[in-house]
Amino acid sequence: MSLLDHIEFSDLRIFVTILRTGSFKAAAIQLGLTPSATSHAMKRLEERLSTQLLYRSSRAISPTAAGSELAARLEEGFEQIAQALGQLESSAEGSLGELRINVFADAAHLLIEPAIPEFVRLCPKVKLTIVVDDKPIDIVSEGYDAGIRYGHYVPEGMVTAPLTRAHRWVAAASPAYLDRHGRPLTLEDLQQHTCLQLLLGDNSSYQWEFGKGKHRQRIRVPGLVTINNTAATIAAAKAGVGIAYLLEGRISKEIDEGSLEAILEEWAAPSEPFHMYYSSRRHAHPALRKLIDIIRLQHGLSRLR
Repeated sequence: MSLLDHIEFSDLRIFVTILRTGSFKAAAIQLGLTPSATSHAMKRLEERLSTQLLYRSSRAISPTAAGSELAARLEEGFEQIAQALGQLESSAEGSLGELRINVFADAAHLLIEPAIPEFVRLCPKVKLTIVVDDKPIDIVSEGYDAGIRYGHYVPEGMVTAPLTRAHRWVAAASPAYLDRHGRPLTLEDLQQHTCLQLLLGDNSSYQWEFGKGKHRQRIRVPGLVTINNTAATIAAAKAGVGIAYLLEGRISKEIDEGSLEAILEEWAAPSEPFHMYYSSRRHAHPALRKLIDIIRLQHGLSRLR
């Protein structure tokens, strides 16, 4: 066995960092270690090399001749390693494979559409495939790298990364409908109106869940029209068919333009944040982290740590 087989790579890194920073304490802080851990690492390294590498005094440390020579060689080696890893990362992010994401429709509109231009700029050679599907699926067996859902819809055993803060659900209808049928002032008033039912990915109808402070209330609302698509629901509401209950982000433009009018705003309920999730049993695609950070930054969050 060569001498290298008896040396721990981390000890060499600690040695170089001590010389770079000028002290055991500064090196420990930079590496996230304790001063005693850096001291023990140096002692272990010198013992295994049977060579003194550092002169130590109460005021300073300095390399011995052997330490200077070793440090210079290590600096060159670490630089080569860094370049190799950088090239590998660049290659992985820039040209290897396909990133497949399964996402439900509202998240595709609110998160993916704004993120695509920046993702293409940062990862110009990654093939990005977005499949919009509101049905719950097994992303691993279906061959996806990741999915986007509300937090409580993420299957157990998955790694999750929040992409947004909480959203609000808002009830809204066209001004013409409200002029014709009146504006609901209480949740009970909704029973006298035509409400557009939302069909979820599991083929169940969404029960409208309202919230005021800590109070939550789910109600079944009347209505003969059921739609499984948000864009079609918005179109029906704008046409005066009835009242819709949707994510605020999906109808904020229509509300600002006046084609829809928000009602019962004091009962607008917060929803869980959107989450990116992927299997903990497989390596995440190198470009996935880029996409996560792009979405988080666009929605006022910091990069994922």
